[in-house]
Amino acid sequence: MTTDLFTISVLVSPLLFVVIAILSWFIRGLRPHNLIRVSRISSYLAIIVALISVVIVYQFGLLESQSYDFNNLGFSIRLDSLSVLIFSMINLISFIVMRFSFNYMDGDNRQGVFIGRLAATIASVQLLVLAGNLGMLWIAWVLTSISLHRLLLFYSGRRRSKLAARKKFIAARLSDLFLLGAIVLLYNHFGTGNLQEIFSGLKSSPNALDPSIEIAAALIALAAILKSALFPTHAWLVEVMETPTPVSALLHAGLLNAGPFLVARMSFVMMESTSAPILLIVFGGFTAIFGSIAYMTQSSVKTALGYSSISHMGFSLLLCGFGIYAAAMLHLVAHSFYKAHAFLSSGSFIDVKKASKISLPKRTANPIVLIISIILAFTIFSGLAYLWGVNPIEELSLLVISCIIVMGLSLLIGTAFDSSAGRKLISRVVAMATLVALAFFSLETLMGTILKSQIPAISQPSTAVTILLFFWLIIFGGLVLIQIFAPMLKNKDIWQRWSIHFRNGLYANVLFDRLVGALYVKTSKEESDLIKRYD
Repeated sequence: MTTDLFTISVLVSPLLFVVIAILSWFIRGLRPHNLIRVSRISSYLAIIVALISVVIVYQFGLLESQSYDFNNLGFSIRLDSLSVLIFSMINLISFIVMRFSFNYMDGDNRQGVFIGRLAATIASVQLLVLAGNLGMLWIAWVLTSISLHRLLLFYSGRRRSKLAARKKFIAARLSDLFLLGAIVLLYNHFGTGNLQEIFSGLKSSPNALDPSIEIAAALIALAAILKSALFPTHAWLVEVMETPTPVSALLHAGLLNAGPFLVARMSFVMMESTSAPILLIVFGGFTAIFGSIAYMTQSSVKTALGYSSISHMGFSLLLCGFGIYAAAMLHLVAHSFYKAHAFLSSGSFIDVKKASKISLPKRTANPIVLIISIILAFTIFSGLAYLWGVNPIEELSLLVISCIIVMGLSLLIGTAFDSSAGRKLISRVVAMATLVALAFFSLETLMGTILKSQIPAISQPSTAVTILLFFWLIIFGGLVLIQIFAPMLKNKDIWQRWSIHFRNGLYANVLFDRLVGALYVKTSKEESDLIKRYD
């Protein structure tokens, strides 16, 4: 069996889900047992295909299928460490979401339709990460948006579903246009749509001063920003809760990752640009902070999870902007599994909370103790960074981002030290903080080793990026300090006022509504009757 046949065989996975989508046209109704049976088998086979792809890449390294194209722009499959990593993650999450949806949608009169639309969306995402040519990459990019749009409108009579879908549709079409513009520029410059030939051309002769590369990278950054719901076009993401829970799980754990994945896939193009990393750093950094603050002000579990996803997507693209692609992919994979679990278990959150007998220790709000805890957190970080051999000059970006992550540990340690808990809890928290810091350095190194040939090495940041590095370090540090000293501030008027503003997403959604006319979506007859009944 040739390596080309090995590569093409991976297409079995998306083709299985395409078959499910086609079968759903004929098996559309209540409890489609045959469709469910086919879907269950396909989900198992998809995981097997993912495992086979891992073995193939480990054995042979980078593999590309024969290209089916016109003037080097068309269809080809690319198997490398990056595509296999994300492909395996998608297949595992899809298996879980698909199985969950069988029970969740049981009793719905259009269960077959839902399963088909879900399968079509999964197939689109799989084709996106397997794309080896710019033509296939763009087609799969568009298909992910279209298939998601059909899922968002599964309950098309719901007004809020229409609102969210309309805003998502506009943002997605702008993202498609930006990516298309980047593809046209790259194709004209290199004369090919083959990703490997483009990357090889960039490695052999840097094009940092070429305006077409600069513009293409900036357009890729903008496409990723819009795709991953960064501020200020984020609002649709927290309004899609009208859709079934499996859609939310797949969206937050899979489809949103298309933005960071695109940037990582085109990382060699991004490294030749000066403006694109700055775009990612500015939009990603602000969105990460905005989303994390808004998350803490929400009363709805699913809305809070939506803002959490916004924050995490911002942080992933911030890492890409700093050129730390291994850490960005580590964060993306970890967030995907966490968010899939969070959404699929959100329905039982209240019951779990009520059944929980854990009571949090009372805070004492002692500033001296809090300062000591912060110093301890940075001592742990500095010691591990030294032992791990992090070079503060050559790996400045990694050092600063690691510092931001460890600031979160200072919040954990500060809460334990500044409480009525005993020494046992404090020692456990310190041990946990040390373990988390060690895990970050270890897993980032492991991810860097896995993706070594598919992402650029960490380089010395430019002057502009260095300034932004320390700017966001100060901002994140200030926010962590505010959280640590929150017991002293929570009764302040300014604290109360700003919490209301962030709970409403800084009102960016209102402006977006007016811009796209989403406020004028008609209410369905069913909803009108329901409103009259309860008025």
